[in-house]
This record gives sequence, structure tokens and C-alpha cells, in this order.
Amino acid sequence: MHRIVDKIVELFKWPVAIFLLMSLPALFSALDYFNFASLRYMALFGGFLFFFVARTMMDSSVRTSMEVLAHEMTHAFFALLTLHKVKGLKINSDDSGGSMCFEGEGNWLIIIAPYFFPLFGFIAMLTITVYQWFAPMNILVIITFGYVIGYHVDTVCSQIHEKQTDLPKVGYAFCAVFLLPANLWMIGWMLVFNSRGWSGIPIFNSLIWQLDKKFFSYALNLIGF
Repeated sequence: MHRIVDKIVELFKWPVAIFLLMSLPALFSALDYFNFASLRYMALFGGFLFFFVARTMMDSSVRTSMEVLAHEMTHAFFALLTLHKVKGLKINSDDSGGSMCFEGEGNWLIIIAPYFFPLFGFIAMLTITVYQWFAPMNILVIITFGYVIGYHVDTVCSQIHEKQTDLPKVGYAFCAVFLLPANLWMIGWMLVFNSRGWSGIPIFNSLIWQLDKKFFSYALNLIGF
């Protein structure tokens, strides 16, 4: 079954990348729809900034180990999502990297996942959802969520470099087209979750789609269609 899924995923590689690239104006314009002056977002950005302050005091080996663990766990998560059996996950003792083994050849989504998908952010969203079954949302939880978003941004930026072995596997051209809008989309999901919860994500997606149509129509008018 995973072979069929891999073939389908491969078919969507460049269409998804091109769609995301075309969505860049919409993703930036969508920032105007967030009420960043609200207490929720001020707490979120406080947590975001606190991560970068705390980062300077972290032990470098611990920070690297966490990055490698998150990286390999994200590979494994997307391997499972695309119906691959994960055989093992290894972190090198010298913090030089790690590896994840699974059945089958895999696909581009498994390879590129750690560079755009906030696995710890997703786990935080699930945890916050469970927390809210027992207690109301509070400032400390929001600050913690902002800290996790800061971790995602820092981890992605630190992983994208010329020595990274995953990026050539999917192609540098694809990475240049795909990674920025994909990360903006994921960050948009986390921002809207902060104010509206899970129900805000389809609203955000609908907003991007509406803005896409607006910008696409504008572009067609510019070229005379």
C-alpha cells in the first residue's frame, strides 16, 4: 500500500510547490487579519522571544541532541502518515546527526518534512487541547506555545545549510520554491490556533484561498487576460 501512496505523493511534488509559491502574497497579506495587539498574541510573542533569550543559556550539546531527535521523529511521523513501517530511529552519540529506517523507498514528503513541519508545535497543540478539557487557557500556556514556535523557527533555520544531506535528495530548486511558503503556512496555522483553536485552521486556509484567487485575478488583469 505504501508504494501506491508514494507514487501519489510524488505526483503532487511540484504542483504543491508551485501552488505554495503562488500563495506567498496571500500568506503575507493574511498577517493583516491577525489581531496582534491582543493579550493572547502579546503573550505568544513574549514566549517566542523568550526562547531566543533562553537559547543563549542552553547547553549546546543538549540543544543539538533535541534538534536531531525532533528531526528524525518528524521523518518517522511522515513515514507513518504515508503508510510506511518505521523500523528504527538512531541518534549519533557525538550529536553529528541521526537516521530513521523504514520499509520501502519513501517519498519527498518524508525527506523534506523536518524543514517545514513543526512536530513539537503539533504536539503542543494536541497537549493544549487536552489541557483545555480540564482548565481554561491561561497566559503561561500561551507563553509556552510561543516558546515552541520559536523553537520551530530556530530549528528550521539552523538545519538549512549546504552540508545538509536531505536537501539534495529533493533538489535545491524544489527547496527554494517550497520551503518558505510551507513554513509560513505552518506558522499561520499555529498563530490562528492561538486565537481560535483547531476551528481556526480551516478558516485560515479559506482566507488564503480567497486571497489567492484575488491575487491571481489581479495578475491576469495585469497581463491582459
